[in-house]
Amino acid sequence: MRYYPIHLDLRGRLVAVIGGGAVAQEKVEGLLAAGARVKVVAPGLTPELARLAAEGAVEHVARSFRDGDLEGAFLAVGERLGAAIDGAVWREAEARGIPCNVQDDLPHCSFIAASVVRRGDLTVTISTSGKAPALAVRLRQQLERQLGAHYARFLEIAGRLRAPLAERLPDSAARRELWYRLVDSDVLELLGRGDDAGARRRVAEITGVALAEAGP
Repeated sequence: MRYYPIHLDLRGRLVAVIGGGAVAQEKVEGLLAAGARVKVVAPGLTPELARLAAEGAVEHVARSFRDGDLEGAFLAVGERLGAAIDGAVWREAEARGIPCNVQDDLPHCSFIAASVVRRGDLTVTISTSGKAPALAVRLRQQLERQLGAHYARFLEIAGRLRAPLAERLPDSAARRELWYRLVDSDVLELLGRGDDAGARRRVAEITGVALAEAGP
């Protein structure tokens, strides 16, 4: 099966997480980082999830899943909790038109979660279409070693460049060519060496836009 890759804007949207174990905790942490509102339905929680619930970072429904628990949810994510619960989550999600993912249970998934590498605004996702998640993890670990924090710094600079470059170069083709010159230059190398000042000078040489040093 082939899947259509997509990055969702979850800011302020409710996601229902069914289960309170280690898998659920990993999912909750990623969802909170994406700005989602999270409701966890589970009789018990890991210590970290219990802390998040106590602090009000997540809503905790302290019981097993029941029909109606997906009301108002944008997504449903579940641990594998057995055929009865997994099937009930899936059926309600399907009835409500809510995308659903039950961990390692493809028949109860309308989407699958990719393995993710994040460096600031850089997000790299890896999927094996559910066939070998361990391979996706190993590839993610390789990329984590290759993609340092300087990629996030590059994107910070790029974000500050977009408006002045659009004003300076209204022609989209010329602007696109300049962006490729910038990406293919030694700016990333300079940032990787910690030479932010040198990187900004190089950016100014390439683009004609001088950037002041960013605040902390």
